[in-house]
Amino acid sequence: MERREDGRDWAYRVDSYGFERPEDFDYASYEAFFSRYLVVLTRRAIKWSKLLKGNKSIQKSLKVKRYIRKGIPNEHRALIWMIVSGAQANMEQNPGYYHRLLEEEKNDKLVEAIKTGLEEHITELWHLLLEGAAEARDMNRTFPDNVKFRKTADPCLQHTLYNVLVAYGHHNKAVGYCQGMNFIAGYLILITKNEEESFWLLDALIGRILPDYYSPAMLGLKTDQEVLGELVKMKVPAVAELMERHGVMWTLVVSRWFICLFIDILPVETVLRIWDCLFYEGSKIIFRVALTLIKQHQAFILEATNFPDICDKFKQITKGTFVTECHSFMQKIFTDPGSLPMATINKLRETCREKVLSQG
Repeated sequence: MERREDGRDWAYRVDSYGFERPEDFDYASYEAFFSRYLVVLTRRAIKWSKLLKGNKSIQKSLKVKRYIRKGIPNEHRALIWMIVSGAQANMEQNPGYYHRLLEEEKNDKLVEAIKTGLEEHITELWHLLLEGAAEARDMNRTFPDNVKFRKTADPCLQHTLYNVLVAYGHHNKAVGYCQGMNFIAGYLILITKNEEESFWLLDALIGRILPDYYSPAMLGLKTDQEVLGELVKMKVPAVAELMERHGVMWTLVVSRWFICLFIDILPVETVLRIWDCLFYEGSKIIFRVALTLIKQHQAFILEATNFPDICDKFKQITKGTFVTECHSFMQKIFTDPGSLPMATINKLRETCREKVLSQG
């Protein structure tokens, strides 16, 4: 087995999801965290097994909500996501639909868009929004640091990813394919290990949980970034004032948080814990995560003295032990931002959507 100078073998440098750890990965800190987190995982696994014993169907309840907020064990994650998102019901009500989509005559433009990662509706704004996501412009480079998506992998998940994206593009013609969707579908495939389930979960996210995030006009995405700006004014006014003083638009610093649902921004396990809640509680979770990151690092952000400095601070706040310690991080997102009623978010969405539309 391949070994490096520090004695770590190849298998040790790849996490359980197939992602290669970077050269500067802090193994000591991670191992200290994981030894503590393993206790939590074991305890949660026992509780979930009791809850699901002889019962593969669960109803939404305060108990289930509490369990999900404390984390879904990986062995149950795909099932729970499918049930609570409504994806399972949709799949059962439409038997064979996914496979029929794949058997249909393909839209050449859609196939080309997926294969090259280029989308004909991309504008200059989209390129600006996807700073750092340009590396995802072709199928070969979705998760370049994940060994399961490499052409040399057996099986190679690139073909599975292609199938899910092509099927979804034919299912939801109004969206087709947009950059960012490949990352999301890729994560779903890693967790479910099932093409059809990944398709229906993608539909739950794009069709219901995050409407208009990935449509050509990206109205929902633009609206929710403005909503975050308004929430920061309410919850962390000093940061909002700093952004305004230096003329920094929220889209410049948080667009990838929304587009990629924190993939490639926060550690894998933290992203999955966020998605546990996202599938159950909806898009409000994205605001809770964003507000927690900003509020927790308020003093650090306020040290910024110019436009580039602010952008750099926002990159830095998504790194370090605060976000790696996923269990305590998830506890924080439900306390730090304080009360966040859906009624408030919906009201802000109305006014922010009007503002976005008026800007053209």
